[in-house]
Amino acid sequence: MGSSSSHISLFLFFSFLSLSTAALPQNPSGKSSPSGQINSNSVLVALLDSHYTELAELVEKALLLQTLEEAVGKHNITIFAPRNEALERQLDPEFKRFLLEPGNLKSLQSLLMFHIIPKRVGSHQWPDPKTGPVKHNTLCNDHIRLTSQSTGKKTVDSAELVRPDDVIRPDGVIHGIQQLLIPRSVIEDFNRRRNLRSITAVLPEGAPEVDPRTHRLKNPAPIPVGAPPVLPIYDAMAPGPSLAPAPAPGPGGPRHHFDGESQVKDFIQTLLHYGGYNEMADILVNLTSLATEMGRLVSEGYVITVLAPNDEAMAKLTTDQLSEPGAPEQIIYYHIIPEYQTEESMYNAVRRFGKVKYDTLRLPHKVVAQEADGSVKFGHGEGSAYLFDPDIYTDGRISVQGIDGVLFPEEETQTVKKPAAVKVASKPRRGKLLEVGCWMLGSLGGGSGFRWCQ
Repeated sequence: MGSSSSHISLFLFFSFLSLSTAALPQNPSGKSSPSGQINSNSVLVALLDSHYTELAELVEKALLLQTLEEAVGKHNITIFAPRNEALERQLDPEFKRFLLEPGNLKSLQSLLMFHIIPKRVGSHQWPDPKTGPVKHNTLCNDHIRLTSQSTGKKTVDSAELVRPDDVIRPDGVIHGIQQLLIPRSVIEDFNRRRNLRSITAVLPEGAPEVDPRTHRLKNPAPIPVGAPPVLPIYDAMAPGPSLAPAPAPGPGGPRHHFDGESQVKDFIQTLLHYGGYNEMADILVNLTSLATEMGRLVSEGYVITVLAPNDEAMAKLTTDQLSEPGAPEQIIYYHIIPEYQTEESMYNAVRRFGKVKYDTLRLPHKVVAQEADGSVKFGHGEGSAYLFDPDIYTDGRISVQGIDGVLFPEEETQTVKKPAAVKVASKPRRGKLLEVGCWMLGSLGGGSGFRWCQ
């Protein structure tokens, strides 16, 4: 009887112990203790209770709380929190819809972890303006750049720091920033999924052919979807700076296989989000109709690589260089290569062949690329430019590479032929004494008889 009562007592004790353990929170928010729990004074709890409600809501939807708790358990963290207005009204609705789709959970997680670095960086630890930007790795295995300007402005990539040290906790700090930070991998995933949707919604149609004798289109046999256009890109371009119908359509006829207009819009928005390329975007959209023409070329199956000068380089252009009719178009045409090139492909080419000449849309000029200082340099001499921001936008049809200068074709030095020197037979010069003698003889009337005096 005593033995059975002791067994019942042990059973009740372990039952109570198991119930007590189950009642404890498994992933509480706060700093990690040796047992794996975190307290209520954690920076994660502060984020969820802060005025950054939009960001906190996205963190919960992305199922990142446990991942962030593990990160806080290992080290301090720094969170760059965008303003609520940046997520509510300043974000593209289509992009926000993409982030919230269940199939894009990984992209949403990468986007949010791009705002967190696994170390504590206070506002007083921003780099000095003289030292330049400093890179920090984020939780999504990408990096962001912290910069300071002489005016006192501090930035995180392209976002301005508006509320430094907004929330300070023992295990981290939260800084308020002006806008959302978008890693390149998320932008590429967004563009890839959008392009796949537009391609799969179009029925396959054949591309036209050109009769080599008449240079006119003829009805060909159907070819696979997405095949390169028959006509060269120069024949499909508008004949002048103003937009005009192309001589012939590309694959698909009136029903294009590629949504070039959306792709050009994407890369221009990417330039604006990236920061430092506003002047280039302004020329493409407002000063010229090149954005429309580029969209039409991409819709017809062509691929292009844009060498985009940054704002600092565009600011060096003079009024005379832009005032002539068609000058902006000619400048941009020289920065467009009718091939799909990335940083890797161009660098491998210059490493292998030394100098590489790429065709441009400004016929017949070519742009020269060569290796310099571990990067790719375009142009000649003082008018050269380095590959400064590689692969700003790459979607398989359009590639945008940032450069730090505006390129111009090398001026052709015209050699002027000098007329050949004509030999003139000069009369032998008479000596001074002979002249005086002839003069004296002439005065006496006898100088004409001498041959030397004639």
